[in-house]
Amino acid sequence: MMVKMTANPFKAGAVAPEINLPDPNGKNIALSSLKGKVVLVDFWASWCGPCRKEMPNVVAAYKKYKSKGFEIYGVSLDKERQAWVDAIKKDGITWIQVSELTYWNSVAAKAYNVQGIPFTVLLDKEGKVIAKDLRGAQLDSAIENALAGTAPESHEGHNHPH
Repeated sequence: MMVKMTANPFKAGAVAPEINLPDPNGKNIALSSLKGKVVLVDFWASWCGPCRKEMPNVVAAYKKYKSKGFEIYGVSLDKERQAWVDAIKKDGITWIQVSELTYWNSVAAKAYNVQGIPFTVLLDKEGKVIAKDLRGAQLDSAIENALAGTAPESHEGHNHPH
């Protein structure tokens, strides 16, 4: 017998919880301020090897889609401000970054039931969940579909009835 625990409460179409945390300069930035754009909420940390390894894919997606209505809202689970700021600079991160520098005690990580990082949630222009835990090519095509207003199941150019 298998008991399925819902590790993550995010189903497609659910409204994503609000996050309102300080950026590296101490200015609070609300996730809801990005409504009207397709947004990737990206949970990561400077000390997370897999996060840093995935970052070039995220940087490439941002460069490719930022002028088309795509934004990234990075939430760091760092503890030390300097390590966080250094990683932002080293990895070429130019999008919004927030953190309360409380490691796994981050209110945002709790609200999104983050069990491990990197962890991403892609939101549509209304702030509703499209998909979670996307990386690499999957992330790229999901962003493209979201900007085009097509469902994640559709594949370039041909829609097959399911």
